[in-house]
Amino acid sequence: MLRTLYRAGGALLKTSQGTVPRLWVTPAQRRWASSLPMNTVVLFVPQQEAWVVERMGRFHRILDPGLNFLIPILDRIRYVQSLKEIVIDIPEQSAVSLDNVTLQIDGVLYLRILDPFKASYGVEDPEYAVTQLAQTTMRSELGKLTLDKVFRERESLNSNIVHSINQASDEWGIRCLRYEIKDIQVPPRVKESMQMQVEAERRKRATVLESEGTREAAINVAEGGKQAQILASEAQKAEQINKAAGEAQAILAKAEAKAKAIRLLSEALAEQNGNAAASLSVAEQYVAAFSNLAKESNTVLLPSQTGDISGMVTQAMTIYGTLAKPTVKSIKAETEQEKSEEPAAQSTSAQ
Repeated sequence: MLRTLYRAGGALLKTSQGTVPRLWVTPAQRRWASSLPMNTVVLFVPQQEAWVVERMGRFHRILDPGLNFLIPILDRIRYVQSLKEIVIDIPEQSAVSLDNVTLQIDGVLYLRILDPFKASYGVEDPEYAVTQLAQTTMRSELGKLTLDKVFRERESLNSNIVHSINQASDEWGIRCLRYEIKDIQVPPRVKESMQMQVEAERRKRATVLESEGTREAAINVAEGGKQAQILASEAQKAEQINKAAGEAQAILAKAEAKAKAIRLLSEALAEQNGNAAASLSVAEQYVAAFSNLAKESNTVLLPSQTGDISGMVTQAMTIYGTLAKPTVKSIKAETEQEKSEEPAAQSTSAQ
């Protein structure tokens, strides 16, 4: 019996699809809902659809997806609501921005029915109501922004429109999920002005960047010169310090060598025949000095008796003897002191 009723209900449903009017009469949005089915006692509700049933002209209940039973004649399916996300194309319209620029703008609205009861009895035509509300809200929100902010704050504009639509559509059982602006068209003259403004802004940024590059280059060159001068002065300072240290070490080395030479010379003079050796050395140096007189300078100083070699040696030895007398006296005094100290030491050891 159930199979017979199901077949009869299916046949009635097929015949009723061409005659029964759809919900929300706009032809472009007939995909929103299915055709109003006939009461065949046994009904199968598709998934994501809500069938609103009236009993004797009064709301009775909403059929859930799956198998449902109704009373013939008394129960009637009044509305069929789709619970899927619905996309509505908002037609192009004109709006005036805060700076009195006329814009042509369109968008897309995404919504969903949350309460089939409110969507059925709260408003006569939900699609038309939401579309008109989206258009008026969009014009209102655009009037609060200047042209530049419309392009920069597109996301905030969309969110404001969604918020305004939801405030009014709560009574209809409809929730607006998103609103997206598809296209914004500006007048040709305004577009040319915007293009010129963009070009001027780019030229300005290019000039600023070029000047910053020049400044950075000058700063780098100055820093390089400063560092070069600092390094050069430090190198010169280190060179002078090294040179002074080298000269000091050379002077010390010369002084030590000279002191050692004088010490050795004094020891040699104190030995036997030391005066004869000194006389021979002075004579050799005296003769060598005369051989180089004309080689180093044009001015020559000669003694009165240049041919008397023996006289020159005697004169040199006289000078040496005069300078060496105090040294010989000091050496003799030291020798006598050492001799006087030896008997005293011997007596002391004998005691």
